Formats: sequence, structure tokens, C-alpha cells
Amino acid sequence: MLNALNPIPPFANTLVDMFQRDLLQNKRVLITGGGTGLGKSMGRRLVELGADVVICGRREEVLAATAAEFNDVRKGAARWHVCDIRDPEAVAAMVDAVWKVAPLDALLNNAAGNFIAKSETLSHRAVDAILSVVLHGTAYVTLACGRRWLADKRPGNVLSILTTYAMTGSAYVVPSAMGKAGILAMTRSLAVEWGSQGIRLNAIAPGPFPTEGAWKRLFPEGMAEKRMLSRIPLGRVGEHQELADLAAFLLADQSGFINGETIAIDGGEWLKGAGQFSMMEELSDDMWEQMKQQGKG
Repeated sequence: MLNALNPIPPFANTLVDMFQRDLLQNKRVLITGGGTGLGKSMGRRLVELGADVVICGRREEVLAATAAEFNDVRKGAARWHVCDIRDPEAVAAMVDAVWKVAPLDALLNNAAGNFIAKSETLSHRAVDAILSVVLHGTAYVTLACGRRWLADKRPGNVLSILTTYAMTGSAYVVPSAMGKAGILAMTRSLAVEWGSQGIRLNAIAPGPFPTEGAWKRLFPEGMAEKRMLSRIPLGRVGEHQELADLAAFLLADQSGFINGETIAIDGGEWLKGAGQFSMMEELSDDMWEQMKQQGKG
């Protein structure tokens, strides 16, 4: 079997020519959480296809390094803003600054947070820590961009990254499931409310796409290898570019009649069994303690 659980380089040559290289030319896209992980993978792919991107997050050094990488792909293609999307005033200031340079054509809601825990152990602070980023922050940025598009009578495109358990729920990640389900409801609601004004909203629900940091925090050592692949009919995890190409398609004008939809990209995992983290019922108390310590790290 392929070593499918290791983080996969996001731009394997096998898929690089799926689209014409000017597919997203003249598109300007804001990506939340765009400095690392899946946000970085999607951002680079958009740059390859001609888009200019603005990435935001909380860590200046990470954003600056990622923007520099993107600008190596195409000079002047990337800008960055330090912004904690949990703060609505910071979001408003960032969107104002972005628009002063040029209006956006699209928003890619990627920023998220998650940890695994027995739900009865969650404090209100733990719940708020996830919902403030996943649900509130996503809503703040979406509404800030939407207001601009409506006021300017410009078309817009919002693509949000969910999870497959946004549709089913999942044990042991209840705050994340709550937040992602809220984004799903926002996507469907605003697709109807804003669609007549040229603004469309869609979502992607990925299954397992390993990223170096999150993957280590979410699973006890060895558990992913033992159980995760058995849940996926295709027998492997996703490659970053597969997700990035789907995002590029949904951000392109050629998908302009798709509105209010959520597309799962999970190798069939969702169809095989609901609740991506239900297998955590097998953890011993010692393994739960290991998870707790990993989360603190």
C-alpha cells in the first residue's frame, strides 16, 4: 500500500495541467487561514491559474513567507494581512484595506480550528475557542465582503471549506461539527438571498487531507493508519491538489450556474459511515490523556 498517511506534496505533476493556465486570470481572491496547510495549497494553485490572492491569518512571519513563495510563482500575485477573524473590527479594517487596493472577486473561507475531546469534558471556553473561529469568524468575513459587493453592485463568489460531518455530525468534535453545520446553513441561505444580485455561495466538504500540524494533533500515534484508511472506499487519503483543483473550478466563471451546493471530496468515506471521529470510542483513558497533552502542545 502507498504511504498515504504522510503529508503529500500539494502540487504533484500528475494533475498540474487539468485547467488552462489563465483560468482565473484577473480574479482577486481573499483566503482566510491562507498561510499554512490546505489554505496554502489552494492559494498556490489559484496563483498558478492566474489569480491574485490576499492571504490572512494571525502569524505575520508565516503569511510573509507564504506570500513570498506565491510571488516566486508569479511576481506580484500575493499580498497578506495579519487579521484575527474572531475580531469583527479587525475583519472590517482588513476588508477596507483590501478594497482600497482593488475589489475582491471571491472569498475562500478556509480558517478553522479543531480538537478532539470527550464532550462532557468541554468547558465553555473550549466551545467558544472553536466557534469563534469556525462560525463567527467565517460569518464576519463573509458579511463584510458581501456588503461591499452589494453596495458596489458587483458579482461575488464565496467558497467555504466545511467537513463531511457538517452534514451528519460527529462524536468527539462537537464544537467543530456545530460550527461547520452553521457555515453550511449560511451557504444555503445566502445563496438564495444574494443569488439574484450576482453573488453565489458554495462549499467543499473534504474528507481526510493530511496536513503536518493538524494531523498530528487530531489522532493518537498509529490510530490514523490503523482505522482511517479502512473507512475510505478508495483506500487512500486525499492529495492537496485534488482539493485545490476543485476549489479552482468552483471559483471559476465556468461553474457559474452552481449555487448553494456542497461537494464532498472524501473518496466515498461519507457514504460508508457517518461521523468521521466516531472511532474514538475505542480510545483508552491513557490514549485520551495522550490526546490532551498533544492538544496542549
